[in-house]
Formats: sequence, structure tokens, C-alpha cells
Amino acid sequence: MFSLIAALITQLRKVIADRRDLLLENAALRQQLAIYQRKGAPPKLSPADRLFWVWLSRFWQRWRSALVIVQPETVIKWHRQAWKRYWTWKSGQGGRGRPRIPPELRDLIMRMAKENPLWGAQRIHGELLGLGFEVGRETVRRYMHLARRQPPSQTWRTFLKNHAADIWACDFFTVPTLSFDTLYVFFFIEHHRRKLMHVNVTAHPTADWVWRQLIEATPWARQPLYLIRDRDASFGKGFIARARAIGIETVLSPFRCPQANGIAERMVGTFRQQCLDHVIILNERHLLRLVREYVEHYNLARPHRSLGLTAPELQPRMVRPQEGGSVVGREVLGGLHHEYSWKAG
Repeated sequence: MFSLIAALITQLRKVIADRRDLLLENAALRQQLAIYQRKGAPPKLSPADRLFWVWLSRFWQRWRSALVIVQPETVIKWHRQAWKRYWTWKSGQGGRGRPRIPPELRDLIMRMAKENPLWGAQRIHGELLGLGFEVGRETVRRYMHLARRQPPSQTWRTFLKNHAADIWACDFFTVPTLSFDTLYVFFFIEHHRRKLMHVNVTAHPTADWVWRQLIEATPWARQPLYLIRDRDASFGKGFIARARAIGIETVLSPFRCPQANGIAERMVGTFRQQCLDHVIILNERHLLRLVREYVEHYNLARPHRSLGLTAPELQPRMVRPQEGGSVVGREVLGGLHHEYSWKAG
């Protein structure tokens, strides 16, 4: 009796299962036919279509046999994407996870990482603790890596700033006179403060004359470690060896590459634009007087953008008087330039 009842129940389940499979297969085929009947080629699947097949794959084992419009692996991929989106949404509910650090602190961490490429997370962490910021070292490590997209290394600007005080440059430039003669101006300029260390004029730039200018520019052991110059024949063949003997290493710029000695080349342009292009030179003595007067103005009063609009030689200026006083100007180069200062009333 019990065996008969069990057989009947099994048969009934089979009939119900077959009918359910038939209904699901019919629904799957109708759904795909509706997709094909839409306008446009190829037909596009909407989010509802994807959701239908994701649902069908979970509740019907034979869903692959009725799938025609896409590959079964595509449906599996849809299911995985939906699973990720669901858990992304759920994990964002309720404010779970570590609290975010303030934007100011995040920007400070990234700023320290950029400005100090040799610092590690522990060094930056200690600096922040010293400033009164409570932050974990792993948080510091995460944000400093976002700031450093390349291996830690100093910039060329930092490298040149650290060596600029020991580098000089020198160069010649020509000036025509009233009588169509050619005079040569020779100068040394320091890289650190853009200060003109020495300048002189000659009509015949020989090797001995050039060497004498170097000796005059470096009294009392005030000399650079490196001297950048071009390959002008006026320096002579023995200049490099003689300079090395007194502790100066000569760096030659490449052929036809004036940008390799850019600071000196820019100084030549400054001489011309702010002084010599506005004067007709009479003779060597006249040129030397003008050049030396301009050098004094250049070193003591002319503002430089690279120096924060200060002069190469910082000179204390009188501040504005609290009561009275007026601004007075001093002519330079016959009024071509002026230097201004306060005069007490």
C-alpha cells in the first residue's frame, strides 16, 4: 500500500515538473522572440532582459537548452556583475568601514610626499604626529602612493639649486663702435644668485688676457667648483689644465648648443636689451664705463623674477617713514633706468 502511494506521488511530481519545464521553456522562447521583434539590428537587450535570464538560470536547470540569443557564459557574467553591484550597494549602507580622513589632512600627506621624495611613510607619519594630527601609518602609506606615480627621485630643479652656488658661467659677446670697430665684452656670472662676478672689455681677446680675467674674478679663493663655457678659441688650449690646477673644473658646452649655457646667453640678451641697444659706443673706454655702471645697477637694484623680485646682492632698503617722506629716484646710465628709495621728510 505504501509503495503504491509513493509511486503515485513520484509520478505526480514528474508530471508537475515536466509541465513547469514546459512553461518555463515557453516563457524563455517568447521572451527571446520579443527581443528579435524589436526595431534595430542587432537587437539590444535591456536590463530587464538580463534580469530575466539571471533569474531563470537560478530556478531552472535546463535554461541553457532554451537560450538562443546569447551564449550561456554571457548570462553567467551578467549574474556576477549583478552580484558585485548588489554587494557594493549593501556595503555602502549604514556608514560601515573606516571613517574618511579630512580633505585637508589628505592634501597635506600628498603634499609632503611630493615635496620630499626621499621620505617614507614612517617619516611622514612622524611629521604629522609632531603637527598634532592623529592618523595611522597605513593611511599615510596609502595616500603617499597616490601622490607618487613614479619612483622617488629629486627633480632637476632641486638638483640644480643644490649645486648652483658652486657653478659659474662665462661668455663673450661683441659690440660695434662708432668707427665700425669690434669690441669684445667678457663676463663671469654666478648661477646661484645670477650675480655678475666680473666684467671687462678688450679689442683683442687673447688667451693670456682671458686667463687674467679669471684670476681677477677669483681673489681670496672666491672661486667656483665648475665653470661652464663654450669652445671659443680665445680661451686657448691650456685653459682647462690651468683652471684645474687652481681647483676649477671646466665644463664645455656642446657644439652649436647655446642653450647648454643658457644663463650666460640670457645675460648677453639682458646686456643688449637694457643697455647697449640704446647707446652708440664711442670707444673701449666708453664701453667699459657703461658696462660697469650697468653691472652695479644689475647686482644691487635690478629685480629678478627667479629671485622673488629681489636683486642678486640683497641690500637693506629704508622702509616707508611713518610720517612724511617722499620717494626719490637716482638716474642710472644717464636716465635709461632709475633706482627708487624713500627720503625722510
